[in-house]
Amino acid sequence: MAIATPKPAHQKRLPPKGRKYDSVLVGAREVFLRDGFEGTSMDDIARTAGVSKATLYSYFTDKRELFLEVARTECERMAKTTLSQIDFLAPPREAFTTAAQNLTRFLLSDFSLQMFRICVAESARFPELGQAFYKNGPEMGHQRMAEYLKVAMARGELIEADPNIIAEQFSELCRTRLWTRAIFGVQSKFSEDEVNTVVYEAVETTLARFGT
Repeated sequence: MAIATPKPAHQKRLPPKGRKYDSVLVGAREVFLRDGFEGTSMDDIARTAGVSKATLYSYFTDKRELFLEVARTECERMAKTTLSQIDFLAPPREAFTTAAQNLTRFLLSDFSLQMFRICVAESARFPELGQAFYKNGPEMGHQRMAEYLKVAMARGELIEADPNIIAEQFSELCRTRLWTRAIFGVQSKFSEDEVNTVVYEAVETTLARFGT
């Protein structure tokens, strides 16, 4: 008697791609950022994306699934962009500066701030939103930064230490002052000098602790 193989309890459904798929993600991104998760409806997304509800539901079963895909796509794009600009042959000061500039600007972007607020607001009801944002945002960024750190350590440019800890500490330094002001609505516009100061201090602090 054949025994059926049980399916994973939380198997992720991969939405099929089509010519309207990108339009759906762009429209959903706009509506989520404007209205938040609770204030967004699938009707709003379909209207903004310029697609029918039937088309929208052929890609995503509900707005939670759509939100997760928007977060994954945007965070993955940011992580890939940052990694592609880091020369693995570059010395730590140059690589850290490039990473800090990209990360600090991303943290202060409307997308990042609003997604963070949405994930916190919905964390009690839908913890998977925050988990997905963390996995595809901070966690992915830490992993990719750690790849560079291992190479730099092998060259003797950084002391031997846990690359994952360094990556996480470095990202926290990029949140200094400006991100806190932004997330609480104290300040919404930041000058190049303000951003560059945070970048400089993050790089110098990390090098002072881990540089050779």
